[in-house]
Amino acid sequence: MPKMKSRRRALKSYKMTASGKIKRRKAFRSHILTSKSTKRKRHLRKPGLVSETEAYKVRRFLLA
Repeated sequence: MPKMKSRRRALKSYKMTASGKIKRRKAFRSHILTSKSTKRKRHLRKPGLVSETEAYKVRRFLLA
């Protein structure tokens, strides 16, 4: 049986934490930043976590 391949884009987009949760980048940070408040942009800078319901799908992509 050959080795399973990972989805290369998923490996670049998500990182696993030590406790097994999955970190992700937040959306709405790429353009039209002038209309967003400084507080909102600051909070978008920090990484978010993938919800437990979606984590199952992402783990399959990462083969973890």
